Amino acid sequence: MSAITDERRPDDAAVPDDASTPPGGGQGRDALRQMSSPHRARHVKDVIARVVMWFCFFLAMIPLVWILWTVISKGVHLLGSMQWWTGNQRNINSDDAGGGARHAIEGTLQMVGMTALIAVPIGILTAVYLVEYGRGRLARAISFTVDILSGVPSIVAALFIYAVWVTTFGLSRSGFAASLALVLLRVTVVKVVLRTAFSGIITGVLLGIARVMGETAPLLILAPYTKNFQRDLFHGNFPTLPMMINQDRGDFALATAAERMWAAALTLIILVLLLNIIGRVIAYFGSVKK
Repeated sequence: MSAITDERRPDDAAVPDDASTPPGGGQGRDALRQMSSPHRARHVKDVIARVVMWFCFFLAMIPLVWILWTVISKGVHLLGSMQWWTGNQRNINSDDAGGGARHAIEGTLQMVGMTALIAVPIGILTAVYLVEYGRGRLARAISFTVDILSGVPSIVAALFIYAVWVTTFGLSRSGFAASLALVLLRVTVVKVVLRTAFSGIITGVLLGIARVMGETAPLLILAPYTKNFQRDLFHGNFPTLPMMINQDRGDFALATAAERMWAAALTLIILVLLLNIIGRVIAYFGSVKK
């Protein structure tokens, strides 16, 4: 019996007593422990980074939501009146209630339309040249110039156009002069191939228009405000929503002026939002399908 009990098969020597023990015994366990430790550290860092990111996101949303709620709550009243969308501010004093913003809405759309008409072809053709054909000193000079223009403050662009348009050539301040300043802010390099990037181009155009729609500095310097309808971009004062906001801001202590200011700001936000939505829709349905 003892001989039979003590007898072992040759394969038994190859089977470890503890099946959970990794190859190498204690050294194997230490190796696995060292391999799992960096993994846990990366997981902890990932969780911390996510928490910090979401905290910063909600922190940044607080002033945005507060601004939107303030503008909507204080400006939505006038937007419900048909007069706001059909009338103007002619013969409306700061302490008078009523009046409309159609003149400023039309002026804003007309001005940014002229800006897009000039800036979009320049931007697209410049991009195509730089990407497909641009080599040598000319291409480097163009890239350098566009990089500078993309970082120019709006007031600098306005002062440059004022120096050339008004001071040098002696022409009057007008909506067209302000459009020229907005063109300098709008022209950027977009690396595109026209056949496959049409939706991206349209999106970039609309988002660029939305960006310059709220600029104020060029209008303050080059396009004085008028309360009347004005459809001549080349002569006389010009109505725009940013300037309408600035006009009533000076009489903010009056409830009627403050209400018009908030309503004009909300109208401008709605226009910018609509352009952004249109741009996103075009990008979604017009993108090249794989």
